[in-house]
Amino acid sequence: MIVVVGKQRDDLMEVAAGTELVFVDSWDGVPLESVEAVIGRIPPDLLVKAPNLRWVHSPAAGVDAELSPEMLASDVVLTSSVGNGAIPLAEHSMLLMLMLNREVPRWVKAQAEHRWERFTHGELAGLTLGIYGLGHSGLDLARKAEAFHMRVIGVRRRVGEPSPYVEQVSFEQLLQESDFIVVTAPRTPETAGRFGAAEFARMKASAYFVCISRGGIADDDALLAALRTGQIAGAGLDAHGIEPLPPESAFWDLPNVIVTPHNGATSTGTARRGEEIVRENLRRFLSGQELVNVVDKLAGY
Repeated sequence: MIVVVGKQRDDLMEVAAGTELVFVDSWDGVPLESVEAVIGRIPPDLLVKAPNLRWVHSPAAGVDAELSPEMLASDVVLTSSVGNGAIPLAEHSMLLMLMLNREVPRWVKAQAEHRWERFTHGELAGLTLGIYGLGHSGLDLARKAEAFHMRVIGVRRRVGEPSPYVEQVSFEQLLQESDFIVVTAPRTPETAGRFGAAEFARMKASAYFVCISRGGIADDDALLAALRTGQIAGAGLDAHGIEPLPPESAFWDLPNVIVTPHNGATSTGTARRGEEIVRENLRRFLSGQELVNVVDKLAGY
């Protein structure tokens, strides 16, 4: 039995013709001993009660919420939809950089007040973009930034294949040389809190910090202090340490911060690509082939 948690999709029925595919909104009444695969989330306490479970697919790209002690201890293969939101996340990064670089909130305010306000603003050409995490989103962003005539540098956990759009550097170089640092890495034990007071102190005072992947990679208190004191020039934040961002959060009102509600990848294209990944993995599972997007549980992605 393969359990699909959430909205029913007829396209999965086509892929799984002849296989028992059960669509549920909750786990009440599901015979756990018969479950071989889950598309969606299975609570940790139920995972250990499903002796024949072999595969769980997360419809999300980031799987930090799925990596419970029970999942880590199990032999269940976990796959994700990583890569489905790479294109819009890279676009969102460019949007935030352009808004910060050109002081777009100033124009928005002037428009609301019916004021014709012209001023000298920046341009991205010639600036250095540092990307923290060179996965799907990071590499797509590098390609887009290169088209804007930016110098692109980046770091990743493992040295990967070279890209014509980005130069892999040390973390220290990333901090010291970047005019924009964009975080596209997943949140893992290794990346959580990676940007703290010491790291913000080593950035240029004219540099901006942008996060579009997961909150918690930057220490919020240290980031707030750096923004308030002018240690860095500003920030564009789509991912936040606490979500939804509380109404009382100071990030909302800082003049050098642009806040978006973890909305960068909420596009029809992301949904379509996620569905394509699910269909491909379901087809592979049923035919006994190697799955795509298999999560390294120890690495966290």
